[in-house]
Amino acid sequence: MNREEIAQLLERHDVTPTQQRLDVGEVILAMPQHKSAEQIISAIKAKGFRVSKATVYNTLNLFCECGLLRTVDVDPGRKFYDPTTRPHHHFYNVDTGELTDIEPENVALQFKGAFPRGTEQRGVDVIIRIGATGVTS
Repeated sequence: MNREEIAQLLERHDVTPTQQRLDVGEVILAMPQHKSAEQIISAIKAKGFRVSKATVYNTLNLFCECGLLRTVDVDPGRKFYDPTTRPHHHFYNVDTGELTDIEPENVALQFKGAFPRGTEQRGVDVIIRIGATGVTS
């Protein structure tokens, strides 16, 4: 997705495509990927643009509110932003920090209890933490 397509996408979601929002959008919305806010800030700066941390966080929160991104919390101190907003799950490699998509049909869950009174299911997010086996060959 190029900058013009990102601007059109933002407009379709009632988001004004400012320079800073386009800079963030080019990094995270251009292709399916998973990036932390710090990775997004680094990528913007690597392109030679100036950006504040607050602007990036505010933009990411706005994109999440508008349905352009979803967050994936892999642990209390690590959050990724994911432009693939359809239901799916993830592998999180604890050794490399890499997040990889898992299609929902590849995960089977069975809930046998009842939801608390007055509530309904809104979604299920599965994160399977993986790491090296320690086996060398």
